[in-house]
Amino acid sequence: MSQPDWADGLRLKLEELVDGYVVKGARQEDVFDAIVEEVGRLRAALELDPDPAEDSSVMIEEWANNRS
Repeated sequence: MSQPDWADGLRLKLEELVDGYVVKGARQEDVFDAIVEEVGRLRAALELDPDPAEDSSVMIEEWANNRS
């Protein structure tokens, strides 16, 4: 079974992300661990609120345009 097209792009972005932090001095294993932790947090947040855009308790205020 082949991967969807977006998966190739995701893999490339992840490689670039990891490489960027390694160049700055981070250990590759530490970057991998941090990514896994963050993905876990994202999954947990998704389970708590699957579609935060539909949350009616959050008011989004638009900036006033007071130009005359």
